[in-house]
Amino acid sequence: MTASLSLSQARRIALAAQGLAKVRPTGPVTPRVVGRTFARLQLVQIDSVNVVARSHYLPFFSRLGNYDPQILQTMAGRKPRKMMEYWAHEASFIRPELFQDLLQWQRRAWVGAHHLDPAERLDMEDRILATLTTGRPMTASEVTAKLGHDGQAESDNWGWNWNIVKRVLEHLFEEGRVSAASRTPQFERKYTLTSRVVPATPVEVDAEASLDRLIDAAAQAHGIGTVRCFSDYFRTPLKAGSESVDRLVRAGRLEPVSVRGWERDVFRHVNAKLPRRAEGRALLSPFDSLVFERRRLEELFGFHYRIEIYTPAAKRRFGYYVLPFLLRESIVARVDLKADRLAGKLLVRSAYGEVDAPVDTAVELAAELELMAEWLGLQEVAVWPVGDLAEALSEAISIRSGRPAAHVELVSPLRGEHGHVALVSPVD
Repeated sequence: MTASLSLSQARRIALAAQGLAKVRPTGPVTPRVVGRTFARLQLVQIDSVNVVARSHYLPFFSRLGNYDPQILQTMAGRKPRKMMEYWAHEASFIRPELFQDLLQWQRRAWVGAHHLDPAERLDMEDRILATLTTGRPMTASEVTAKLGHDGQAESDNWGWNWNIVKRVLEHLFEEGRVSAASRTPQFERKYTLTSRVVPATPVEVDAEASLDRLIDAAAQAHGIGTVRCFSDYFRTPLKAGSESVDRLVRAGRLEPVSVRGWERDVFRHVNAKLPRRAEGRALLSPFDSLVFERRRLEELFGFHYRIEIYTPAAKRRFGYYVLPFLLRESIVARVDLKADRLAGKLLVRSAYGEVDAPVDTAVELAAELELMAEWLGLQEVAVWPVGDLAEALSEAISIRSGRPAAHVELVSPLRGEHGHVALVSPVD
């Protein structure tokens, strides 16, 4: 008989699976704690945007608080590696155990190498592999210089205007023949042979078994969800994901459940926990795995969310780099943040509360922002007077800091869609 769950129970299962249901640890955050958190999440999406911090640093802050990001660099850059880069939800750090499984199901041909002349591509592959075999890990520009290549990058492919060396390197990365040994401070990949990053595994890997491991890992990370939720986690095909879910149900790894108000087939992982209450508090990166699948987010939390980085400034509803604020078992607010490192300030460029946000939202958000500022090495939180939560948040921060509330004058804010203020800022 199918178990029936309330929406509140489903939320608590999802938050527990993501490590967001409990109050953060109070002691020092050790590499072992960071490693356990990563193992729970299975992957962390990478993005070059650094408005607050690198996106892959933020999920660990959300769950652990003030920790040393150098731990992640060690986990990804030294043997035995606890994380490695590959395509998953998008470009991601993944658990090395899942690499061979993802090789079966991730094919990103859009990187452009397939448009090259086959003979030219194969010649460049051989030259690159020979260079990496005898040398240290190198960036694309270093490989280009080592090969003495002076070809020009393409100019007609916005966002991917790479020269042939970079295009072939990314093709080899996609095929799993080269990997990222580490990243430079400028966030460039340092390429090396994959055999130097992850131990060799058997050549024959069963595709169905690989997908079952990926869907099972996604279901553990979600705790509860639909076929679409589980397939989206590693961006595996939906139809094959449905067949995998059926196999995992028969194997006793997943169980069908019903969730009131969730009008789709829902499954709970056999290892998923249902805490009596959720007590967490977190600012969530726009690339956090809790908010990956927007339909799931809206069905579970009643929270409509989109990233507005690529939306023209005058049309933004909430701001440029907006982080949802989770309090207990609800997403209660959203804030547009920027780390102004020169001024030593964490800027809150807008703050909006959700409908029915609890009365302590501003107070709890103020505490969270102060913790984030401390983690980032910033001395102050400054709130711009934009959004229906801004005034209460500014007062709460003033009370906590013992300083008068700052009054920030904005130059020509523009009225955006739905009557909200859209910000025009030179940093965008």
